[in-house]
Amino acid sequence: MLQTAAAPAQASALTGRSAKADASPRTVAIACLIGATIEWFDFFIYGTAAALIFSTQFFPKTSELAGTLAAFSTFAIGFFARPIGGLVMGHFGDRIGRKAMLVLSLLMMGVGTFAIGLLPTYAQIGIWAPVLLVLLRICQGFGVGGEWSGAILMAVEHAPPEKRGFYGGFPQLGVAAGLVLANAVFLGIGLALTEQQFQTWGWRIPFLFSIVLVGIGLYVRHKVSESPIFEKARKHGEAVKTPLVEIFRKHKKPVITSALACLAQNGMGYIVLVYMLSYGTTKLGLPRSTMLSFIIAANLLEIVATLYFAKLSDRIGRRKVMMGGTGIGVLWALAFFPVVDTAIPALVFIAIAGARLCIAAMYGPMAALFCELFEPKVRFSGTSLGYQMGSIIGGALAPFFAALLLVATGTSFSISLYMAALCLISFLAIFSIAEAKQWGGKG
Repeated sequence: MLQTAAAPAQASALTGRSAKADASPRTVAIACLIGATIEWFDFFIYGTAAALIFSTQFFPKTSELAGTLAAFSTFAIGFFARPIGGLVMGHFGDRIGRKAMLVLSLLMMGVGTFAIGLLPTYAQIGIWAPVLLVLLRICQGFGVGGEWSGAILMAVEHAPPEKRGFYGGFPQLGVAAGLVLANAVFLGIGLALTEQQFQTWGWRIPFLFSIVLVGIGLYVRHKVSESPIFEKARKHGEAVKTPLVEIFRKHKKPVITSALACLAQNGMGYIVLVYMLSYGTTKLGLPRSTMLSFIIAANLLEIVATLYFAKLSDRIGRRKVMMGGTGIGVLWALAFFPVVDTAIPALVFIAIAGARLCIAAMYGPMAALFCELFEPKVRFSGTSLGYQMGSIIGGALAPFFAALLLVATGTSFSISLYMAALCLISFLAIFSIAEAKQWGGKG
């Protein structure tokens, strides 16, 4: 079994508090949630636009299928930039601090998102439009690459030992909250404008609006104190000069395990959130507003469920909760597209909501579990590398593979099998992880 426990001598570093760390765990957790929501809002409005707009605005010289695949490909490119951002920010996060990297990640995401809102289309500048779109997507991916680990580390490392799962769940809520906000903005704009207005200029509004949210996020993050665990480690001279080298020398196994553990959450998540927007409108014939409303409602449920499962993991352990989510996820994935293909709106919503609840059980305890896999001196680098590898393998190409599988097999059940396989792999990876003991309690 893979042990998550650091050496006993390192356990004191996990529970230590710096005199400078005057922010309460709740304050830090809420600040991380606000910043994470803004960053994921920026990241997800791209996915929504890729499903609804970009194939016609930036790839109009191709067939409908080719345009859709091209749009989803640019969506995936952001994921491939995430490990690079995670490695760079992880290095400096372990060297100079978590807080500075959180500010940098939000700034990069904001600049990239705002610039997409100003980007000319293919009709205006030709091939340069998709080229610039790809570059800005890379900027987005690089920024969000350091966001997840930085936010969870700040929340978990400020938390008391018996509540690390609970407080670690707060930045996890940023994914669902950012998605709700992104889809709500697109839904509101779609209802307020005509289809022509939406296609011509209305889709730009969410991208331009993000600059306001980024300003709020930067203010909030500036007020958060540095991680007390990092400060104590630095004070005692425990920081390493090359965290990445240390990771590959001594922590390869937890990196691989964490990457496999989050395959299901990423793969099922992006198929339900991104691919279903395209599938629901083009294959099922449901209105765009209906699909957006379903996704918003399902993610509101997920917000509540994520925090519940995060708190539950403090009582019964991270593994049990996450294995329950992935195990049920296998069964739900197999039923997902057969239910969706009825095209009955109520059943489509039930399928989406059930998938999001499975993901909540996987995602809620994940922050604390991944932090427990690595020593403080390499924790930013290790969690970043593991999670971003999983996001590429599981999430980046999921909408793209889903579209290909449908064409290649002629049946949507092949996509259900794909999701079920990801859930099974994650289940086995989580099963191989032993509960940490040195953090206190069962979690």
